[in-house]
Amino acid sequence: MIGREPGLILEAAPFLRRELTTSKLMRDVLLGLAPVVLAAVWYFGVSAILVIAAATAGAMGTEWLFPPYGKRGHSLKDGSAALTGVLLGLTLPPGLPLWMAVVGGLVGMGLGKLVWGGLGHNLFNPALVGRAFLQAAFPTALTTWAPYGGIGQFFQVRGATLAAPFMHMDVDAVSSATPLALMKFSGESTPFQNLLFGSTGGSLGETSALILIFAGLWLGLRRTYDWRIPVAILASTAAFAGILYLVSPSAYPPPHFMILSGGLLLGAVFMATDPVTSPLSPRGAWIFGAGIGFLVVLIRVFGGFPEGVMYSILLMNAATPLIDKAVQPRVFGRPRREKS
Repeated sequence: MIGREPGLILEAAPFLRRELTTSKLMRDVLLGLAPVVLAAVWYFGVSAILVIAAATAGAMGTEWLFPPYGKRGHSLKDGSAALTGVLLGLTLPPGLPLWMAVVGGLVGMGLGKLVWGGLGHNLFNPALVGRAFLQAAFPTALTTWAPYGGIGQFFQVRGATLAAPFMHMDVDAVSSATPLALMKFSGESTPFQNLLFGSTGGSLGETSALILIFAGLWLGLRRTYDWRIPVAILASTAAFAGILYLVSPSAYPPPHFMILSGGLLLGAVFMATDPVTSPLSPRGAWIFGAGIGFLVVLIRVFGGFPEGVMYSILLMNAATPLIDKAVQPRVFGRPRREKS
């Protein structure tokens, strides 16, 4: 008996599908992070490798011990835990003790992802949750910056990287201030080329603005993230900083300094664009990005900390459900509500 093909096929939405899976998305982002990691290794040597590896081990180990669903180790296949660890490591200073990096990965994955129910359910970016915990628990270690070096200092261990847990390690290390700290506390500007190429102190993944720009453009061309979010962040930052600079050039830094210094580019490209913790609609993406840029300038200029990217993204993560609700599009076929 020969069966006939059905004349009508009923399927659930969505009807248009992209061949994009979670694992492919995570792989693309990790590939985009590869040059950022290589730049960190170039400037900070073996300490960069050890800190990033320790943060990644903490994040992946936590998800392996407490799997959100299925058997142990199954959820690691999508690559989200590895991405969280690498991102966390890139936000840390080069001389951070390795055990602190492990704790940051554990807290970021545990409190930032697993307690919410796993991937797709978390409200906050897990890497920034881990970074925020370390900032609150170990403020001195998180604000002690090892100077950049080069390939000739590759094997030089910076700061207290190898310090035992809850112990201090006596090392011959010279600390250096970040461009944001120099500007805020000393009024000293950093040359444009140093910001662009990475000849500055700072977190592992925030020094070379040029590499972050190219990585962001590559991911944008692959449609890995919603381009509106980083564009809104950079435009809002430039606009607010530009207004302040026009009011008093001697008191406030220029817009290009605000964009190229600190972790703004790293956060705008790799963290604010997290599809789980950012708005779903185009209008929501513009509002979300503009809010981050405004808060970054506000905290950097008027707050007590020289940097504000982490807090800005986390605050806007908390506002994401409200943004989605406010700009929710009208259901197809339903008339617009008449104004009373």
